[in-house]
Amino acid sequence: MKYLYEFIGTFFLVFTVGMTVLEPNSAGLMAPLAIGASLMVMVFAGGHISGGHYNPAVSLSVYLRGKLSGKDLGLYWLSQCLAGVVAGFLTIYFKGVPQSPVLDQAVLKSLLAEFLFTFALCYVVLNVATAKKTQGNSYFGLAIGFTVLIGAYAVGSISGGAFNPAVALGITIMNISMWSNIWIFLVANFLGAAFAAWVFTAAHKRVTA
Repeated sequence: MKYLYEFIGTFFLVFTVGMTVLEPNSAGLMAPLAIGASLMVMVFAGGHISGGHYNPAVSLSVYLRGKLSGKDLGLYWLSQCLAGVVAGFLTIYFKGVPQSPVLDQAVLKSLLAEFLFTFALCYVVLNVATAKKTQGNSYFGLAIGFTVLIGAYAVGSISGGAFNPAVALGITIMNISMWSNIWIFLVANFLGAAFAAWVFTAAHKRVTA
C-alpha cells in the first residue's frame, strides 16, 4: 500500500506542475503556490503510510539517513517515476505538447539552483519528518510544501524548479524541458539529497536521531 501512496502523491504533484505551468490557461505567478500546496496536502495525506516522499531524491536522503530499506528505495523510485510518466502523458492529453521547450536552461546555473533547493528540501524533510525530537509534530507537511514553494519562486525561472527527478521526468515528457538536459536534474537532485543526508547525520551523530 505504501508504494501506491507514493504513486498517488507523486502523480498529483507532477500533474499539478504540468497543468499550472503549461498554456493554455496556465496559473502564471500562482503556479508555485499550487505546486507547493499540492505537495503539502499529499504529504499530510500519505505521510503516515509511506512517509510522503513523492520524490526519488527525498527517498535517497531518507535511505542514507537509515530510515528506508534498500528494497523500499528501489520500489519507491519505481512508483515515483511511473507516476511522473503517467502525469506527464495525462497533462499532454489535457494541454497538448508545446511546440518548443519552455525552459531555456544554462547548465551551470541550473545545476547549482537544483542542487541548492533539493538540498533544502531534503534537509527540511529529514529534520521535520524523521528526527525524534520533532516526532509527532503537526507542521511537517507545511514545512515541506513551503520549501518547494520558496524554491519554485526563487529559481524556477533558472532551472525549472523541479528539485525532484520524478518531476524532471514529467516536465521532460511534457516538453517543458529538453531530454538532453534531464541529466542536470538527476545529478543535482541526487547530489543535493546525499549532501542533506550527510549534514543531518553529522548534526545528530552525538544524539539519538
